[in-house]
Amino acid sequence: MRIAFFDAKPYDKPSFDRYGQENGITFKYFEAKLNEDTVDLAHGFDGVCAFVNDTVNAAVIDRLAEMGITTVAMRCAGFNNVDMRHAYGKVHVVRVPAYSPYAVAEHTMALLLTSIRRIHKAYIRSRDFNFSLSNLTGFDLHGKTVGVIGTGRIGRVFVDICRGFGMQVLCYDKFPYEGLDNGDTIRYVELSELFEKSDIISLHCPLTEDTYHLIDADSLKLCKRGVVLLNTSRGALVDAEALLEGIKSRHVGAACLDVYEEEGDLFFEDKSGHILEDDTLARLISMPNVIVTSHQAFLTEEALENIAETTVQNLLALQNAGQCQNEVCWRGGEAKDCKDGKCF
Repeated sequence: MRIAFFDAKPYDKPSFDRYGQENGITFKYFEAKLNEDTVDLAHGFDGVCAFVNDTVNAAVIDRLAEMGITTVAMRCAGFNNVDMRHAYGKVHVVRVPAYSPYAVAEHTMALLLTSIRRIHKAYIRSRDFNFSLSNLTGFDLHGKTVGVIGTGRIGRVFVDICRGFGMQVLCYDKFPYEGLDNGDTIRYVELSELFEKSDIISLHCPLTEDTYHLIDADSLKLCKRGVVLLNTSRGALVDAEALLEGIKSRHVGAACLDVYEEEGDLFFEDKSGHILEDDTLARLISMPNVIVTSHQAFLTEEALENIAETTVQNLLALQNAGQCQNEVCWRGGEAKDCKDGKCF
Protein backbone atom coordinates (compact mmCIF):
# COMPACT_ATOMS: atom_id res chain seq x y z
CA MET A 1 0.00 0.00 0.00
CA ARG A 2 1.30 3.45 -0.95
CA ILE A 3 0.10 6.52 0.93
CA ALA A 4 0.63 10.18 0.02
CA PHE A 5 1.52 11.92 3.29
CA PHE A 6 0.77 15.67 3.22
CA ASP A 7 2.08 18.49 5.42
CA ALA A 8 4.97 16.27 6.49
CA LYS A 9 7.40 17.41 9.17
CA PRO A 10 10.69 15.81 10.25
CA TYR A 11 9.21 14.61 13.53
CA ASP A 12 6.50 12.66 11.67
CA LYS A 13 8.78 10.41 9.69
CA PRO A 14 10.55 8.07 12.17
CA SER A 15 7.37 6.60 13.65
CA PHE A 16 5.48 6.37 10.37
CA ASP A 17 8.47 4.82 8.59
CA ARG A 18 8.83 2.19 11.30
CA TYR A 19 5.18 1.18 11.52
CA GLY A 20 4.82 1.41 7.75
CA GLN A 21 7.76 -0.89 7.06
CA GLU A 22 6.51 -3.40 9.62
CA ASN A 23 3.12 -3.57 7.90
CA GLY A 24 3.89 -3.23 4.20
CA ILE A 25 2.88 0.42 3.85
CA THR A 26 5.05 2.97 2.07
CA PHE A 27 4.61 6.64 2.92
CA LYS A 28 5.64 9.28 0.41
CA TYR A 29 6.17 12.53 2.30
CA PHE A 30 5.10 15.86 0.83
CA GLU A 31 5.81 19.11 2.67
CA ALA A 32 2.89 20.76 0.90
CA LYS A 33 -0.50 20.87 2.59
CA LEU A 34 -3.32 18.98 0.93
CA ASN A 35 -5.65 21.31 -0.95
CA GLU A 36 -7.12 21.84 -4.41
CA ASP A 37 -3.74 22.88 -5.83
CA THR A 38 -1.76 19.94 -4.44
CA VAL A 39 -4.23 17.06 -4.52
CA ASP A 40 -2.82 15.76 -7.83
CA LEU A 41 0.39 14.85 -6.00
CA ALA A 42 -1.62 11.87 -4.73
CA HIS A 43 -2.06 10.44 -8.24
CA GLY A 44 -1.11 6.77 -8.28
CA PHE A 45 -1.34 6.32 -4.51
CA ASP A 46 -3.78 4.15 -2.60
CA GLY A 47 -4.70 6.78 -0.05
CA VAL A 48 -3.78 10.10 1.52
CA CYS A 49 -2.72 10.96 5.06
CA ALA A 50 -3.75 14.46 6.18
CA PHE A 51 -3.41 16.66 9.25
CA VAL A 52 -5.28 19.47 11.00
CA ASN A 53 -4.54 22.29 8.56
CA ASP A 54 -4.96 20.33 5.33
CA THR A 55 -8.04 21.15 3.27
CA VAL A 56 -10.29 18.21 2.45
CA ASN A 57 -13.17 20.07 0.84
CA ALA A 58 -15.62 18.98 -1.84
CA ALA A 59 -13.22 19.74 -4.70
CA VAL A 60 -10.40 17.74 -3.08
CA ILE A 61 -12.72 14.83 -2.31
CA ASP A 62 -14.04 14.76 -5.87
CA ARG A 63 -10.53 14.81 -7.32
CA LEU A 64 -9.43 11.99 -5.01
CA ALA A 65 -12.40 9.93 -6.09
CA GLU A 66 -11.62 10.63 -9.76
CA MET A 67 -8.10 9.27 -9.18
CA GLY A 68 -9.53 6.13 -7.59
CA ILE A 69 -8.45 7.10 -4.05
CA THR A 70 -11.08 6.22 -1.48
CA THR A 71 -9.16 6.56 1.80
CA VAL A 72 -8.40 9.74 3.73
CA ALA A 73 -6.46 8.91 6.89
CA MET A 74 -6.50 11.84 9.30
CA ARG A 75 -3.56 11.57 11.71
CA CYS A 76 -5.40 13.60 14.34
CA ALA A 77 -8.60 13.47 16.35
CA GLY A 78 -10.36 16.44 14.75
CA PHE A 79 -11.91 16.37 11.29
CA ASN A 80 -13.57 19.78 11.05
CA ASN A 81 -11.38 20.49 7.99
CA VAL A 82 -13.09 17.63 6.12
CA ASP A 83 -16.36 18.19 4.27
CA MET A 84 -17.99 15.15 5.84
CA ARG A 85 -21.33 15.69 4.13
CA HIS A 86 -19.62 15.56 0.72
CA ALA A 87 -17.30 12.70 1.71
CA TYR A 88 -20.20 10.39 2.55
CA GLY A 89 -20.25 7.55 0.03
CA LYS A 90 -17.17 8.83 -1.82
CA VAL A 91 -14.18 8.33 0.49
CA HIS A 92 -13.53 6.58 3.78
CA VAL A 93 -12.39 9.06 6.43
CA VAL A 94 -10.56 7.56 9.39
CA ARG A 95 -9.00 9.36 12.33
CA VAL A 96 -6.93 8.91 15.49
CA PRO A 97 -9.50 9.55 18.24
CA ALA A 98 -7.01 9.36 21.12
CA TYR A 99 -3.26 9.55 20.70
CA SER A 100 -2.22 10.87 24.11
CA PRO A 101 -4.75 12.75 26.19
CA TYR A 102 -1.96 13.27 28.72
CA ALA A 103 0.14 15.19 26.19
CA VAL A 104 -2.58 17.77 25.53
CA ALA A 105 -3.83 18.01 29.12
CA GLU A 106 -0.31 18.39 30.50
CA HIS A 107 0.51 21.09 27.94
CA THR A 108 -2.64 22.93 28.98
CA MET A 109 -1.52 22.95 32.59
CA ALA A 110 2.00 23.95 31.55
CA LEU A 111 0.56 26.98 29.76
CA LEU A 112 -1.57 27.88 32.76
CA LEU A 113 1.31 27.67 35.22
CA THR A 114 3.62 29.58 32.90
CA SER A 115 1.07 32.36 32.62
CA ILE A 116 -0.07 32.80 36.21
CA ARG A 117 3.42 32.43 37.73
CA ARG A 118 5.00 34.66 35.03
CA ILE A 119 7.59 32.00 34.25
CA HIS A 120 8.06 33.20 30.67
CA LYS A 121 8.82 36.71 31.89
CA ALA A 122 11.18 35.49 34.61
CA TYR A 123 13.07 33.36 32.09
CA ILE A 124 13.64 36.32 29.78
CA ARG A 125 14.75 38.53 32.68
CA SER A 126 17.21 36.05 34.12
CA ARG A 127 18.79 35.58 30.69
CA ASP A 128 19.69 39.27 30.96
CA PHE A 129 20.85 38.80 34.58
CA ASN A 130 17.84 40.77 35.77
CA PHE A 131 16.78 39.08 39.00
CA SER A 132 14.15 41.60 40.06
CA LEU A 133 10.80 40.18 41.20
CA SER A 134 8.81 43.30 40.32
CA ASN A 135 5.56 42.55 38.43
CA LEU A 136 6.05 38.77 38.69
CA THR A 137 3.39 38.20 41.37
CA GLY A 138 1.08 35.33 40.48
CA PHE A 139 -1.70 33.52 42.33
CA ASP A 140 -2.33 30.10 43.84
CA LEU A 141 -4.30 27.52 41.90
CA HIS A 142 -5.35 25.79 45.12
CA GLY A 143 -8.93 26.69 45.94
CA LYS A 144 -9.62 28.31 42.58
CA THR A 145 -12.52 27.22 40.36
CA VAL A 146 -11.75 25.90 36.89
CA GLY A 147 -14.40 25.43 34.24
CA VAL A 148 -13.72 22.54 31.87
CA ILE A 149 -15.76 22.60 28.67
CA GLY A 150 -15.66 19.13 27.13
CA THR A 151 -15.10 16.04 29.25
CA GLY A 152 -13.79 13.55 26.73
CA ARG A 153 -10.48 11.80 27.31
CA ILE A 154 -8.40 14.99 27.32
CA GLY A 155 -10.87 16.97 29.39
CA ARG A 156 -11.04 14.24 32.05
CA VAL A 157 -7.25 14.04 32.32
CA PHE A 158 -7.16 17.81 32.75
CA VAL A 159 -9.82 17.52 35.47
CA ASP A 160 -7.59 15.02 37.29
CA ILE A 161 -4.61 17.36 37.05
CA CYS A 162 -6.65 20.28 38.38
CA ARG A 163 -7.89 18.20 41.29
CA GLY A 164 -4.27 17.41 42.10
CA PHE A 165 -3.77 21.14 42.60
CA GLY A 166 -6.75 21.31 44.94
CA MET A 167 -9.02 23.14 42.52
CA GLN A 168 -12.80 23.06 42.36
CA VAL A 169 -13.97 21.83 38.94
CA LEU A 170 -17.10 22.82 37.06
CA CYS A 171 -17.75 20.78 33.91
CA TYR A 172 -19.94 21.21 30.87
CA ASP A 173 -20.52 18.66 28.16
CA LYS A 174 -23.44 17.98 25.87
CA PHE A 175 -22.97 14.33 26.80
CA PRO A 176 -21.83 14.16 30.46
CA TYR A 177 -19.40 11.39 31.38
CA GLU A 178 -21.04 9.03 33.83
CA GLY A 179 -19.34 8.90 37.20
CA LEU A 180 -17.27 12.07 36.81
CA ASP A 181 -19.58 14.32 38.83
CA ASN A 182 -19.02 13.60 42.54
CA GLY A 183 -21.47 16.23 43.72
CA ASP A 184 -18.75 18.14 45.52
CA THR A 185 -15.35 18.98 44.02
CA ILE A 186 -16.36 18.03 40.46
CA ARG A 187 -19.79 19.04 39.19
CA TYR A 188 -21.58 19.27 35.86
CA VAL A 189 -23.32 22.62 35.45
CA GLU A 190 -24.99 24.64 32.75
CA LEU A 191 -22.67 26.65 30.54
CA SER A 192 -23.91 29.97 31.91
CA GLU A 193 -23.04 28.93 35.48
CA LEU A 194 -19.61 27.73 34.37
CA PHE A 195 -18.91 31.11 32.79
CA GLU A 196 -20.12 33.03 35.84
CA LYS A 197 -18.25 31.07 38.53
CA SER A 198 -14.97 30.00 36.92
CA ASP A 199 -11.67 31.72 37.62
CA ILE A 200 -10.12 29.73 34.77
CA ILE A 201 -11.84 28.24 31.70
CA SER A 202 -10.28 25.48 29.63
CA LEU A 203 -11.65 24.27 26.29
CA HIS A 204 -11.47 20.57 25.43
CA CYS A 205 -14.39 20.13 23.04
CA PRO A 206 -14.57 19.44 19.29
CA LEU A 207 -15.36 22.14 16.75
CA THR A 208 -18.92 21.79 15.49
CA GLU A 209 -21.66 24.12 14.34
CA ASP A 210 -22.77 24.36 17.96
CA THR A 211 -19.32 25.14 19.38
CA TYR A 212 -18.10 27.58 16.72
CA HIS A 213 -17.13 30.79 18.57
CA LEU A 214 -18.32 29.30 21.84
CA ILE A 215 -16.20 32.00 23.44
CA ASP A 216 -17.43 35.27 21.98
CA ALA A 217 -18.30 38.75 23.19
CA ASP A 218 -21.53 37.61 24.82
CA SER A 219 -20.03 34.67 26.70
CA LEU A 220 -17.06 36.75 27.85
CA LYS A 221 -19.48 39.25 29.39
CA LEU A 222 -20.77 36.44 31.61
CA CYS A 223 -17.28 35.59 32.84
CA LYS A 224 -15.58 36.89 35.96
CA ARG A 225 -13.38 39.92 35.51
CA GLY A 226 -9.82 38.60 35.28
CA VAL A 227 -10.79 35.18 33.95
CA VAL A 228 -7.96 33.10 32.45
CA LEU A 229 -8.85 31.39 29.16
CA LEU A 230 -7.09 28.23 27.92
CA ASN A 231 -7.60 26.76 24.46
CA THR A 232 -5.67 23.68 23.35
CA SER A 233 -8.53 22.24 21.33
CA ARG A 234 -9.65 24.03 18.14
CA GLY A 235 -8.96 27.62 17.21
CA ALA A 236 -12.42 28.57 16.04
CA LEU A 237 -13.92 27.76 19.43
CA VAL A 238 -12.76 31.28 20.31
CA ASP A 239 -13.70 34.47 18.51
CA ALA A 240 -10.22 35.96 18.38
CA GLU A 241 -11.48 39.52 17.85
CA ALA A 242 -13.75 39.26 20.87
CA LEU A 243 -10.91 37.81 22.94
CA LEU A 244 -8.64 40.67 21.93
CA GLU A 245 -11.27 43.20 22.98
CA GLY A 246 -11.72 41.35 26.28
CA ILE A 247 -8.00 41.56 26.97
CA LYS A 248 -7.79 45.23 26.00
CA SER A 249 -10.69 46.06 28.33
CA ARG A 250 -8.93 44.14 31.16
CA HIS A 251 -11.97 41.86 31.50
CA VAL A 252 -9.92 38.83 30.44
CA GLY A 253 -6.96 38.46 32.78
CA ALA A 254 -4.89 36.18 30.57
CA ALA A 255 -5.16 33.86 27.59
CA CYS A 256 -3.13 30.77 26.72
CA LEU A 257 -3.65 29.56 23.16
CA ASP A 258 -2.17 26.55 21.44
CA VAL A 259 -4.61 26.96 18.54
CA TYR A 260 -5.90 29.91 16.56
CA GLU A 261 -8.83 30.10 14.16
CA GLU A 262 -6.75 31.43 11.26
CA GLU A 263 -3.68 29.28 11.95
CA GLY A 264 -3.79 27.33 8.68
CA ASP A 265 -1.09 29.26 6.82
CA LEU A 266 0.97 30.11 9.90
CA PHE A 267 1.34 27.33 12.44
CA PHE A 268 3.95 24.60 11.87
CA GLU A 269 5.95 27.02 9.68
CA ASP A 270 8.89 29.35 10.35
CA LYS A 271 7.58 32.86 9.75
CA SER A 272 10.31 34.64 11.68
CA GLY A 273 11.66 36.38 8.59
CA HIS A 274 8.28 37.60 7.41
CA ILE A 275 5.87 40.38 8.28
CA LEU A 276 2.84 38.85 9.98
CA GLU A 277 -0.21 39.99 8.04
CA ASP A 278 -2.71 38.71 10.57
CA ASP A 279 -3.20 41.81 12.70
CA THR A 280 -5.34 40.07 15.29
CA LEU A 281 -2.77 37.36 15.99
CA ALA A 282 0.04 39.92 15.99
CA ARG A 283 -1.77 42.01 18.59
CA LEU A 284 -2.58 38.97 20.72
CA ILE A 285 1.06 37.87 20.73
CA SER A 286 2.12 41.40 21.65
CA MET A 287 -0.03 41.37 24.80
CA PRO A 288 1.97 40.70 27.99
CA ASN A 289 -0.75 38.42 29.37
CA VAL A 290 -1.13 36.21 26.29
CA ILE A 291 0.90 33.08 25.57
CA VAL A 292 0.67 31.47 22.13
CA THR A 293 2.20 28.12 21.20
CA SER A 294 1.90 26.83 17.66
CA HIS A 295 -0.40 23.80 18.01
CA GLN A 296 2.24 21.78 19.83
CA ALA A 297 0.17 20.31 22.66
CA PHE A 298 0.16 16.91 20.94
CA LEU A 299 3.91 16.89 20.36
CA THR A 300 5.34 14.22 22.63
CA GLU A 301 7.23 11.08 21.73
CA GLU A 302 4.40 8.94 23.08
CA ALA A 303 1.76 10.78 21.08
CA LEU A 304 3.72 10.58 17.83
CA GLU A 305 4.14 6.83 18.31
CA ASN A 306 0.43 6.38 19.00
CA ILE A 307 -0.58 8.51 16.02
CA ALA A 308 1.57 6.50 13.62
CA GLU A 309 0.51 3.12 15.03
CA THR A 310 -3.21 3.93 14.99
CA THR A 311 -3.06 5.45 11.50
CA VAL A 312 -1.35 2.35 10.13
CA GLN A 313 -3.87 0.08 11.86
CA ASN A 314 -6.71 2.16 10.39
CA LEU A 315 -5.29 1.75 6.90
CA LEU A 316 -4.83 -2.00 7.35
CA ALA A 317 -8.37 -2.41 8.67
CA LEU A 318 -9.83 -0.74 5.57
CA GLN A 319 -7.57 -2.77 3.28
CA ASN A 320 -8.28 -6.13 4.93
CA ALA A 321 -11.84 -5.80 6.18
CA GLY A 322 -13.28 -2.84 4.30
CA GLN A 323 -14.23 -1.15 7.55
CA CYS A 324 -12.57 0.48 10.55
CA GLN A 325 -13.74 1.31 14.06
CA ASN A 326 -12.12 4.75 13.74
CA GLU A 327 -14.02 5.69 10.60
CA VAL A 328 -16.08 8.87 10.62
CA CYS A 329 -19.33 9.09 8.65
CA TRP A 330 -22.04 11.60 7.93
CA ARG A 331 -25.09 10.38 9.80
CA GLY A 332 -28.31 12.08 10.75
CA GLY A 333 -27.11 15.56 9.88
CA GLU A 334 -23.72 15.38 11.58
CA ALA A 335 -20.41 13.54 11.46
CA LYS A 336 -20.17 10.55 13.78
CA ASP A 337 -17.88 7.63 14.40
CA CYS A 338 -18.92 4.66 12.30
CA LYS A 339 -19.31 1.46 14.30
CA ASP A 340 -21.20 -0.79 11.91
CA GLY A 341 -19.05 -0.65 8.78
CA LYS A 342 -21.96 0.61 6.64
CA CYS A 343 -20.56 4.03 5.75
CA PHE A 344 -20.85 3.30 2.04
